[in-house]
Amino acid sequence: MSKKTGKKKLNKNHTVKGKLDVTRSGIGYVIVEDVEKDIFIRPNDFNKAFHGDTVRVSIKETNGKRLEGRIEEVIERKQTEFIGNIEVSDSFAFFTPDSQKPMPDFYVSTKKLNGAKDKDRVVVKLLSWDEGEKKPEGEVVNVLQAKDVNDMAMKEIIIESGFPLEFSKEVLEETALLNDIINEAEVLKRKDCRGILTFTIDPLDAKDFDDAISIRKLNNDNYEIGVHIADVSHFVKPGTALDESGYDRATSVYLPDRVNPMLPEKISNELCSLRPHEHKFTFSAIFQINTKGEVKSYWLGKTIIHSDHRFTYEDVQEVIESKEGKYSEEILLLNELAQQFRKQRFKNGAINFSSTEVRFTLDEHGKPTGIVVKESKEAHQLIEEFMLLANRTVAEYVSKIKVNKKPIPFPYRIHDKPDEEKLKPFIAFARKFGYKFDIKDEKEVAESFNKMLQDVKGKPEQHVLEQLGIRTMAKAIYTSENIGHYGLGFEHYCHFTSPIRRYPDILVHRELQSILEKNILFDKKMEAKCKHCSEKERSAMEAERAANKYKQVEYMQDYLGEEFNGVINGVSAFGFWVETVEQKCEGLVSVRDLSEYDDFRLDATDYALVGLRSGRKFRMGDRVTIKVVSANLAKRQLDYEWVIKPEGDDNEDGSKKKDLKEKKKNKNKS
Repeated sequence: MSKKTGKKKLNKNHTVKGKLDVTRSGIGYVIVEDVEKDIFIRPNDFNKAFHGDTVRVSIKETNGKRLEGRIEEVIERKQTEFIGNIEVSDSFAFFTPDSQKPMPDFYVSTKKLNGAKDKDRVVVKLLSWDEGEKKPEGEVVNVLQAKDVNDMAMKEIIIESGFPLEFSKEVLEETALLNDIINEAEVLKRKDCRGILTFTIDPLDAKDFDDAISIRKLNNDNYEIGVHIADVSHFVKPGTALDESGYDRATSVYLPDRVNPMLPEKISNELCSLRPHEHKFTFSAIFQINTKGEVKSYWLGKTIIHSDHRFTYEDVQEVIESKEGKYSEEILLLNELAQQFRKQRFKNGAINFSSTEVRFTLDEHGKPTGIVVKESKEAHQLIEEFMLLANRTVAEYVSKIKVNKKPIPFPYRIHDKPDEEKLKPFIAFARKFGYKFDIKDEKEVAESFNKMLQDVKGKPEQHVLEQLGIRTMAKAIYTSENIGHYGLGFEHYCHFTSPIRRYPDILVHRELQSILEKNILFDKKMEAKCKHCSEKERSAMEAERAANKYKQVEYMQDYLGEEFNGVINGVSAFGFWVETVEQKCEGLVSVRDLSEYDDFRLDATDYALVGLRSGRKFRMGDRVTIKVVSANLAKRQLDYEWVIKPEGDDNEDGSKKKDLKEKKKNKNKS
């Protein structure tokens, strides 16, 4: 298990790189990796930096307990486009960004209004902030004429997370020049797989089919199974505006009612999408596998395929369960192999955290009308296991390549071992429910996790232990420093299978092709690219969480004053969070609202709020009844109130509520 790293000590005149966090009051703090104390920045020392920017800061003072610094340079902007309102006069315009953090107005030339009128709500792109200028200069890139409040809210979330709403004119012009003509000279450079049975398996509403599977029986009783991935790098070339735009975004962003794509739709939904009955260029990992699930050999390279059929996950699940249907023999064999791979993964130390996906059903205006919980079934696992096989195989192959006895820079996907400091309180908490952990080594920890996850299924504590278990894990990131993927149990791993929606996969394709052509790229900037992609991935996840939270609040607005059963899924000194059982909507029960019953204090070791007089506990995993008292869309915040049952009724944990009722009665008398 990884141990806590030592923290650096900074002295006066030291210069370091970090991220600026601006408080609502306007004070700034630069957060630096491996430095224990954040660096205090006065507003006069921001030097044109905005909240979230990556900056270079010099240390001015180290006196007392506080480090104080001045920002010397903005290295990378978190956000270059902003939503707000514009005021237009005859000779110039000013743009006021919407932000909870203090920001300056932008100057906008009347030549750069792009149709915007006075008082319009617009998206403005930061163009420059020259030395000596009091205000940054911007350009209107979009006049927001939102169809409704919901549409505007989703656009604001995308912009706030640092992703542009639209592609630049230059990117769209480059994309328009691309075509899907199958050039015979290009075909001759590729393995032709068009005569082999091939199909895609995707969600019902998918438009970008970036992976396909082919299968045929060989004379030696093995099966040749191909994992074919859209050859995005054939169309997206280094040095183009299209490539720079893809790198800047680094990922598609998936919100409940829309996708903000990494690449223009002509590429993601047309040119590269592996649509049925069309010839498509692909990058493939082709395996020879026997019926025991043993990989006997593999081949990596560029191919051309022809998909015979487009399956949905539901179609394939029906074939698996009924044992009949289109290409049932092939699907059943692939599923059997996938389940063997899965079993072997867990045997080798992969951790089996179950995955459930919560989705909203939406009306034509994007308003949520219901909630659907989707579970991972064997059809999903079939695709997952073959994608994992391809990703792992590519990473293993590249890891063996050396230049001057040095590994080549490559974007591995790594997942560190659990931090001992995080693991200890979780193990102590799990022990209260009777689950024991062996921490002799990493493999034993993984086996203990899997045993707990298996034993806890269907029990009241399942949800809380799964959630806390996930929180103890490190976050997976991209890096050229390969340390393996602990959660998957792989020594080598990368992302190869989704280049339409992830930029690291494009980097992997380019690097792999350079190796196959024996003209190896040695990208010295690979680590910086990996870090950028990891940061954009986090930003996309934050946007997705914010959008889901907005939908939860929007949904629960119709249920103000109503009661729901829920489970406590977080605790803090100021209250506890409850997720409703059926609706999966999370809200806060404030400790202020609980004060009429008792004086509650946080017991961090027990993940609980404890009443000082009654001893009553609100612990993670407890079932409670709540009432919806507030649904604030602007703040994306739900407030709940704990509902106490009639006197003599059991608490959700089986204890009696009489003591709390008596205390409330006595308090009211006094």
